[in-house]
Amino acid sequence: MRYRAEKHHLTADGHRMKLYVLRPTLLLPGGAPGVLWIHGGGYVIGMSEMVFFSRAMDLVKSYGAVVVAPEYRLAGQAPYPAALHDCYEALLYLLRHAEELGVRRDQIMVGGESAGGGLTAALCMYARDRNEVRIAYQMPLYPMLDSRDTPSSAHNHAPVWNTRRNHWGWRHYLKDLSSSEVPYYASPARCTDYSGLPPAYSFVGDIEPFYCETLAYIENLKAAGVEAAVDIYPGCFHAFDMLRPDLPVSKQAIRAFNARFEYAMTHYFSDN
Repeated sequence: MRYRAEKHHLTADGHRMKLYVLRPTLLLPGGAPGVLWIHGGGYVIGMSEMVFFSRAMDLVKSYGAVVVAPEYRLAGQAPYPAALHDCYEALLYLLRHAEELGVRRDQIMVGGESAGGGLTAALCMYARDRNEVRIAYQMPLYPMLDSRDTPSSAHNHAPVWNTRRNHWGWRHYLKDLSSSEVPYYASPARCTDYSGLPPAYSFVGDIEPFYCETLAYIENLKAAGVEAAVDIYPGCFHAFDMLRPDLPVSKQAIRAFNARFEYAMTHYFSDN
């Protein structure tokens, strides 16, 4: 499916934020799912252009979704809560411009990789608590959720992301917050109430730092009565699907992710 990419700007939290809007040239009858896709980078690196080699591209090309990718402030520019506030403003942009973009108001979704997955979870909690926009589905892929060490993030020396880099990312994102002051909007693994959150799908490799926190997040959602599922890929490192999309296991993960999204298109709706 052919698509066009448009660069937009919006004023968020007193600064000008760039975002990309990707939408098919032929919109789906009745409107398309609108997906806010949040890039990764440990809260300290990354840019909105990363959407062009993310899982979100299949959602546009194969399923006709409209994707909005914000360039939220990184921790070096402004620590927590800047990134969350920026993503929330982009979410409101998607809802408020739904008709103009050809998006269904009852199918606003959120997804992202790594820190973008962590922001996905945080944004779902933040949106639930504020009750201004209702998210129909969430896709936090190998998400960065827990600022505390877990069995898989402690003493991890896997490729791409490991314990040292994880500590570096959290230190910059949380900056002057003490461990006892960290809210669950910053580190979603600290949440104690998962009720009312949107259905979720994730996948993760079992040698990467975020293995344990990803599984814990999905289990906490399920325990709260939320539909949630995760696929585990043995021997896979962080972001394997993006960095080595040619591998058979990456192709398997991509097919599974796309199938989950296709199911979500016909089963998950909100009441915006």
